Amino acid sequence: MDERVLVKKAQAGDFEAFVSLVDKYKKRIFALARKGTGNEQDAEDIVQDTILKAIDNIDKFRGDSAFGSWLYAIALNQARRHYGKQKQTELKPIEEYVPGGKTVSHDDLNLFDWRDPHKVLESEELKGVIDRALAELPIKYREAFLLRYHEELSVKEVAQIIGESVAATKSRILRARLALRDSLSSTFEVEYGKKLSGLH
Repeated sequence: MDERVLVKKAQAGDFEAFVSLVDKYKKRIFALARKGTGNEQDAEDIVQDTILKAIDNIDKFRGDSAFGSWLYAIALNQARRHYGKQKQTELKPIEEYVPGGKTVSHDDLNLFDWRDPHKVLESEELKGVIDRALAELPIKYREAFLLRYHEELSVKEVAQIIGESVAATKSRILRARLALRDSLSSTFEVEYGKKLSGLH
C-alpha cells in the first residue's frame, strides 16, 4: 500500500496502518541507534521511545518530508535526550586536521585518502574499530555522519532531519570525517606498527 495512504489511515486511528509504516523503518532505526549509542539496550530504548512519540504525534505529520525522515528526526531527538547529560564537546577546527591548514571541502575528501566512506563502513574487519572511533565523536557530528553514510541519505535530507542548513550540515559531516580519519589513522599506525615489529 502507498505510504501516503497508510499515513492517512494511521492518522484516522488505524493502528495496523501505523504498524505497517513503522515496521518498514524499525530495523534501520535500531541499527542507527545501535551505532550511535554503542549498545543494544540503549538502542532498544530509543526505538521504543521513538515509536511511542510517533504514535502520539502522527496527526502532526504533514507530509512535507518522507515519513522515514520524520521518524528519523524523532529517533534523533530521543537519542539527544539520552545524551543530554553528556558534556557536548566540539571537534577541532577543520584547518587543524589538514597539513599546512589548506582549505578542504566536503566533496573532495575521502574518509581515508585511499578508501571511500561507504566501503569502510561495509568492511567487517574495520567495523569494531570504526564503532569505537564513532563513539568518541560528539553526538551532533556522529548523527550527521551516520545519517549520511550509514543511512545513505543526501546532505539535504540529513539537513532536514537534524534541523540545520545544508551548509552547516556539510560542515558537520566534513568535520566528522576528518576527525574519524585522524582517529583511525592513529589506530592503524599503532596496530600495524605492532604487527610489523612482531615480524622482526
